[in-house]
Amino acid sequence: MKNLNNMGFDPKIYNDILEKFEKIKFDAGIEPDEESQKELEEFFGVDLEGFEDLDDEFFKNSQTRTIEVELIHKDAVFPKYAYLSDSGFDLHSTQDLEIKPFGRILVPTGIKVSFEKGYELQIRPKSGLAIKQGLTVLNTPGTVDQGYTGEIQVIVFNTNNHSVIISKGMKVGQAVLCPVINGEYVRFEKVDQLDEKDRGDNGFGSTGI
Repeated sequence: MKNLNNMGFDPKIYNDILEKFEKIKFDAGIEPDEESQKELEEFFGVDLEGFEDLDDEFFKNSQTRTIEVELIHKDAVFPKYAYLSDSGFDLHSTQDLEIKPFGRILVPTGIKVSFEKGYELQIRPKSGLAIKQGLTVLNTPGTVDQGYTGEIQVIVFNTNNHSVIISKGMKVGQAVLCPVINGEYVRFEKVDQLDEKDRGDNGFGSTGI
């Protein structure tokens, strides 16, 4: 079966064609004979028996987002996911650095990124780094806005009473691509008084511990 990316069809339009074809078969209560199906396959340029594969590919295409990456340091590590089921990819230091006891430091990663509107990159701690070395991301989650094209740097905090060395290439955090509503699509409206809601002004600790 041909790859959809090489077919020249808009995935949504093509999916609509396939759905209509299935509806016609269902409404008519028939299955096309071998010769008719072959003609349809030649017309569409696909194997019509491979609907399940097509559904999987359409779903994958609809869910896939692109992050453009520029490496600006010779020791920068190109992003990748350790497992396909992971939500975050690792960020690596491009320098050997020392963090003093209870100190914080800005760690360069040597990468710049660009991605579509409606998303942000959230910079989060690595659980292994936190439990094994007592290092965490201070402003977690840090935010890389869609409009920011500078180098990604991670604010790492040392929770120990002794210095910790960050070596070049070491993982210092992870980045997660998350959907958000950008300021372009938010409208602030001034009102005289807000409507009451069930929680009211019950804030910190109001639900107990």
